[in-house]
Amino acid sequence: MDRRTFIGRLAGGLLAVSFAAEAQHAARLPRIGVLLPGNTGTGTEVLRQGLRELGYAEGRTVVIEW
Repeated sequence: MDRRTFIGRLAGGLLAVSFAAEAQHAARLPRIGVLLPGNTGTGTEVLRQGLRELGYAEGRTVVIEW
């Protein structure tokens, strides 16, 4: 195998590995941060219900940080 063939195959292999690594990244979920004073049980339930009505599912399509 001559030098030119070796370098070409090495470059092709590195390029293929880089594309495979890019394809493995998981999609990041949108994250909502909530700051509420004290224990507001109805406020949190209203937020969750509103998100459900918009098609969001906590833990699957959106992350809520309390």
